[in-house]
Amino acid sequence: MNDFLGAHMSIAGGLYKSVERAVNAGCGTLQIFTRSSNQWKGKPLSDKDVDLFRKAFASSGLHEVISHDIYLINLAAAPGDTRDKSLSSFADEMATCARLGINKIVMHPGSHTTDTPEEGLRRVISAFDQLFEEVSCYEGLVLLETTAGQGTNLGRTFEELQTIINHSKYPDRFGICFDTCHTFAAGYNTATPEGYADVMEQFDRLLGLDRLLCFHLNDSKKGLGSRVDRHEHIGRGALGLEPFRFIMNDQRFTKIPKILETPKGDDNMMDQVNLELLRGLLN
Repeated sequence: MNDFLGAHMSIAGGLYKSVERAVNAGCGTLQIFTRSSNQWKGKPLSDKDVDLFRKAFASSGLHEVISHDIYLINLAAAPGDTRDKSLSSFADEMATCARLGINKIVMHPGSHTTDTPEEGLRRVISAFDQLFEEVSCYEGLVLLETTAGQGTNLGRTFEELQTIINHSKYPDRFGICFDTCHTFAAGYNTATPEGYADVMEQFDRLLGLDRLLCFHLNDSKKGLGSRVDRHEHIGRGALGLEPFRFIMNDQRFTKIPKILETPKGDDNMMDQVNLELLRGLLN
């Protein structure tokens, strides 16, 4: 495929297998976990693993591979075991991506738990200042993901993401991943032409559209402002088809990776269904 639509693919059987799965599903881009998403430390990659992945990607025709950090990581956590493990795990992710040739890592900013959102944001900023200094082999970007704001999750508002970027010593190392389900659940109404235009105007004013470097295209099981993170297949949830039509036809985002994170079946057939549905929305 010569477009920038893609999906999150399993790495079962080896990282390079995810490339094969993406090509078979008709993807133009790919997102992966570089390790098991529910373990702090991944199995060390051998030079052979890295070589197989790089060769598979180079011959695949895919535009880009993006990494997603594991869900255990919480860089907003207070000093202690969780924060220590989070810093170590994210540093390992950065080093792994440097070896694999991946230059974008999508991450959830984290949860402030029992402290204030302001304190949580301060800890995220401190963590990245430390990580960018310590893991110099990774020269790519970190893409902060828009979140639904469930529980004490940070990243629900564009202002919170702006705070992280503007107060970091390394603002140029950040981009944004715009998740359609999360953003809608957070209260940003992209489901009408006027709403979509307003949301993108807010994004541009607070963050800059040049920082929007990835979309997660997911419908939402829950409604506008619900602050509940539940993904649904394209057009089958509270968002409906219109927001995806707006994004697919927005010339500003033609070459921005658009990754499905919709529910998986046993055979990834729904990825193909969702991808074809999205392509059918193009004018």
